[in-house]
Amino acid sequence: MASLLTKPKPVFLCSSPRALNTSAPPSLNFTRISFTHHQKLAPFKLPSLVAAFSEKGLKRDVASGAAATEAAADGDYRRIMLSDVLVKKKEKVHWWEREWKAMDFGAVAVVLSMHLLSLLAPFQFNWRAVSVAFGLYIVTGLLGITLSFHRNLSHKAFKLPKWLEYLFAYCGAQALQGNPIDWVSTHRYHHQFCDSDRDPHSPLDGFWFSHMNWMFDTNTITQRCGEPNNVGDLEKQPFYQFLRNTYIFHPVALAVALYAMGGFPFIVWGMGVRIVWVYHITWLVNSACHVWGRQAWNTGDLSKNNWWVAALAFGEGWHNNHHAFEFSARHGLEWWQLDMTWYVVRFLQAIGLATDVKLPSEAQKKRMALTSD
Repeated sequence: MASLLTKPKPVFLCSSPRALNTSAPPSLNFTRISFTHHQKLAPFKLPSLVAAFSEKGLKRDVASGAAATEAAADGDYRRIMLSDVLVKKKEKVHWWEREWKAMDFGAVAVVLSMHLLSLLAPFQFNWRAVSVAFGLYIVTGLLGITLSFHRNLSHKAFKLPKWLEYLFAYCGAQALQGNPIDWVSTHRYHHQFCDSDRDPHSPLDGFWFSHMNWMFDTNTITQRCGEPNNVGDLEKQPFYQFLRNTYIFHPVALAVALYAMGGFPFIVWGMGVRIVWVYHITWLVNSACHVWGRQAWNTGDLSKNNWWVAALAFGEGWHNNHHAFEFSARHGLEWWQLDMTWYVVRFLQAIGLATDVKLPSEAQKKRMALTSD
């Protein structure tokens, strides 16, 4: 998820990142290990995924199996709550000690105000308001975030007619998670530097950092990722430039329309409750799906398949599947893996609106399987 507000132009601080792979997965053959905060991978054939780190000579300490257990016993590592993920301890910088920018205060204000507004829900309850909130959950969460921002814009997993692409992207802007350009840029950097010291939101920095705290620390994200130069495909389109420049006005306009239709209960449920709900199911993909669940593929990162996040987030919880085949329009690769976003894409394909729908081949699955040699 991108910053909630438009980000200032940062200084480029890192080596040139690799282009996002939207057509085929990287050829990885990692040893299955537990990652630590400063850890690189166990010996393997070097892929482009980590080339940027090798160029800079950066190193992360490795601990796996008995070594990780021993390290944890010696106090070198800490365990993320209720998980088997061990992360390297580092000096903690308290929130009041770090540098705060205007963007950070703005993001805190937006998130806090939505949470406070949602607390009024029991006192503003009526079924019409609840129905509006549920409908907007589908429109902004499924059509806007998971289908548009994530699978269509970030990974180019399928193509849509421009009018429909822009419509769904506008729905995503109403989720109050940032404009499409910033959201997509952050997500592409997450895949490029997944679970490394340059990942914008990895649980290696703590569960709550990956869940939401990263959004309130733009300075750290700038230092890790540098110039957001990975979204040229969106920046050259006037529509996405328009959304970036006018982003905050669109949720405000929606709030005014909701108030006109149903008064303050529609604001509480249609904005507060709905936005907070979509916030946390999106954030759980960044946090819970890198901590709790199972791995089916040899992705070389902490991504996991988590069924209950998948149920809440329209199929996004099949996160290890997604990291194995980031180009795939379908995340629930097994018949029993519920993936509501894929069902919508498949429907759009059936009626001729979604084209060039990408799926992993059997050869690609075999290459990424944990049992492959």
